[in-house]
Amino acid sequence: MNLLADLKILDFTTLLPGPYATWMLAEMGAEVLKISAPGRKDLVLDSDPKTNSGLSANRAWLNNKKREIFLNLKDDAGKKEIIRLIKEEGYNCIIEQFRPGVMAKFNLAYEDIREIQNDIIYLSLTGYGQDGPYKDKAGHDINFLALSGIMGHSGRKEGGPVLYGMQVADMAAAQNAIIGILAALNKRNATGNGSYIDVSILDSVIPYNTMAGAGLVMTGINPNREENSLNGGSLYDFYQTKDNKYISFGALEPKFFEKFCKIIGKEEWIEAGCVCPDFKEKKEALRDIFMEKIRDEWVNIFDEADCCIEPVLDLKEALLNSKNTKIRNTVKTINIDGEEIIVYSNPIKFK
Repeated sequence: MNLLADLKILDFTTLLPGPYATWMLAEMGAEVLKISAPGRKDLVLDSDPKTNSGLSANRAWLNNKKREIFLNLKDDAGKKEIIRLIKEEGYNCIIEQFRPGVMAKFNLAYEDIREIQNDIIYLSLTGYGQDGPYKDKAGHDINFLALSGIMGHSGRKEGGPVLYGMQVADMAAAQNAIIGILAALNKRNATGNGSYIDVSILDSVIPYNTMAGAGLVMTGINPNREENSLNGGSLYDFYQTKDNKYISFGALEPKFFEKFCKIIGKEEWIEAGCVCPDFKEKKEALRDIFMEKIRDEWVNIFDEADCCIEPVLDLKEALLNSKNTKIRNTVKTINIDGEEIIVYSNPIKFK
């Protein structure tokens, strides 16, 4: 379904946030031309694993449905080609991921492009935004999470913050870039006017503090690790099973918690609920209980209970073996130069 046929994007992004945003837009029908620097490797797109022909899994995924050309923007020929693509081929959107001021050095800043295409949609995606004391600093996901405050109340009291297996801040910024582009496109379609959009990765992940952050700005009281209902200060948590796998316990609401307690024979816990004063003692009891059986035995026990108890799947189970993944077409097989490769599907389903 081609929903964005009127959007033609010049993609000057690297690593994960920008390429993910333009991949999603391409999945929805935008025409995306990726502009890459000749001879320069991308830490994400060129990383292992790779097929026998040398195509990386990340490039097969993130460059899917995009064209790619290689231009040296420091040369006049490279700059002239960008201008030609806008004037002659109708590219009407730019997404760039350089530090502030870099595109201006190439004479390709928003102000420069607006002179030749006044309805251009131009998005700058950076770590810290176009202004402020951090604007020229380098950063990666771990740094944005550290500066956001999220890591200050996540993890364990004993061990401190822990790494995630994915890039939370990068993905938050990618989603905001997509939203910004679509809003600007709506504005252009309604008024004929273009837009400049400034998306910061740090800004994007700040609201991911969710309720804890909202509470802090109201009260001024810092949330501590393992002290509120969602960061370990209740029975809501992960529990190891007999086979060294894990179960997730999310029975926060009374109706779910009651079902859970009846199944494990702890009816006396029902009145106090999941968020209870003696959660530490009950957690120890739950750890012992969950260690009595292997993970899949617990899955069978809770399968029809509908009380927010689910297995912690490994990645293969989640992406390749899950019935839900197959039915929802969460991943798909594509053919690139005769090689069949499994990649993510667009998570937004249109009917």
